[in-house]
Amino acid sequence: MAAEHIYDLIIVGAGPAGLTAGIYAGRATLDTLILEADTVGGQVTTTSTVYNYPGNAAIDGTKLMNQMQQQTADFGVKIQKDDIVKFELDGDVKKLTSKSGSIYQTRSVILAMGASPRKVGFPGEEEFRGRGVAYCSTCDGELFSGLQVFVVGGGYSAAEEADYLTRFAKHVTVLVRGDHFKCAPLTASRALDNPKVSVLYHTEVKRVDGDQYLKSLTMVNNQTGEETVYHLDDGDQTFGVFIYVGTQPATEQLKGIVDLDERGYIHVDQNGATDLPGVYAAGDVIVKQLRQIITAAADGAVAATSAEKYVTEQKQRLGIPIHVKKEVPKAATVGQTSQVESEQPVAHHTGDWFTPDLVAQMQGVFSRLTKDVTLQLLEDDTALSQEMDSFIGELVKLNDHLKIQKTTAPDSLVYTPQLRLVVDDTDTGLHYAGVPTGHELTSLILGIYNVGGPGQSVEPALAERIKKLPSTDIKIGVSLTCHFCPDVVAACQRMASLNPRITATMIDLQHFPALRKERQIMSVPATIINDGPVIFGSQSLEELVAAAEKATE
Repeated sequence: MAAEHIYDLIIVGAGPAGLTAGIYAGRATLDTLILEADTVGGQVTTTSTVYNYPGNAAIDGTKLMNQMQQQTADFGVKIQKDDIVKFELDGDVKKLTSKSGSIYQTRSVILAMGASPRKVGFPGEEEFRGRGVAYCSTCDGELFSGLQVFVVGGGYSAAEEADYLTRFAKHVTVLVRGDHFKCAPLTASRALDNPKVSVLYHTEVKRVDGDQYLKSLTMVNNQTGEETVYHLDDGDQTFGVFIYVGTQPATEQLKGIVDLDERGYIHVDQNGATDLPGVYAAGDVIVKQLRQIITAAADGAVAATSAEKYVTEQKQRLGIPIHVKKEVPKAATVGQTSQVESEQPVAHHTGDWFTPDLVAQMQGVFSRLTKDVTLQLLEDDTALSQEMDSFIGELVKLNDHLKIQKTTAPDSLVYTPQLRLVVDDTDTGLHYAGVPTGHELTSLILGIYNVGGPGQSVEPALAERIKKLPSTDIKIGVSLTCHFCPDVVAACQRMASLNPRITATMIDLQHFPALRKERQIMSVPATIINDGPVIFGSQSLEELVAAAEKATE
């Protein structure tokens, strides 16, 4: 990032508040950048279905965020992945420093970092995270197929996700601390009217216990003090505890800089302004009564409008001409914020696997390929192998640089069928055990782009560290419904594309339960480097490189 460039506005966070602020700022022709440390879309992408956003009776959370992201990009606002760790917010020009050391300068800032799931704090919660305790139903729900699931919480998310989890679980029990759900009756009815959901009021988790997996749950009635212990049903290996008890604002780095309340939420006025000139806040990080998508979007609109007025007045005072942006960057898919700039021609081909819109997006990326990429299928005699054959057959029709090669998987190969990307008769180390559809289609397309085209940019210093790594085998356990997984898969496979000694294999845990059982995996993404300890959750490229360096010391 060029230190001399000064943006009109930087928005920190790309959830509903940040994206809406981007839409309003883009329309106002402000030179705007959105920085997101994790997944574009924020907490909404962990929501299975949104029922209360105007104009959409029921819409998938990730789909809604995709639409917002596309609209933001259409107004010329770029979204970039970076984690801001230092805020210098005084003066006409504010400075933001990222974890990687990049420095961004801007005339105004909107703080829209959102919030992360709040932990309850009972004994065993942290110990069994990823091995029974979970916080995202869309990511981890299918891993609990046929098992008992408990949902802890009594708000909107608890009621909605309890209903969603019945798609997988044999039964869901909601533990509500109070005597009723603290959400609209219609939302509560999704849990109350579902025959596969039971509700226990005045009930809290005292502790969870187990060995590799959860084995028991101790509950306590907070009025009578009576304790109840749930033990595994006969034949079950484990059970699930999904936590939905509110969120923690991502404001740790802002203590002593802007005015926060005792819980860490940012105080703002009716214009979204903090106590610092030119600094605004929006969404789940601010003090307010109702934290919903629509209120976050409203906060973003108000903050952006205020920022526009502030920047205009500052430029007029300093005699700086108003700059009108004309460039319109392409949007990236939610869950993968790296930008692949490309033209997207109108597509005429579609089939069983890909919609016309998907074909258009993929052809836009494939049009930048400079090398032939062979999609090598190591097949077996399973139905999954037939699915993969059909999937690859349709994919290679989209560009002449894509080829297909089928061969019988050797007996020594553990995870079959398997797709491998081959360039110049050389295995690139980018492997896929299972059909990379759903969110994982993103990682496959990026993988093809990285080995057959210009590839995603990587900071030179980080690229050198990757190239110095010795032989490294990386496995990434995923669920095709997980919106965090593609970022991790793409990052690991970017490492493999830069270093021939690295192999990075995406493994769909739904089809390979042996790995899940062997490594006690009940949450995704689950990254395993050289058969070392499982690393749960979203990881940046920098974090993965550091983990690989440690694993190969």
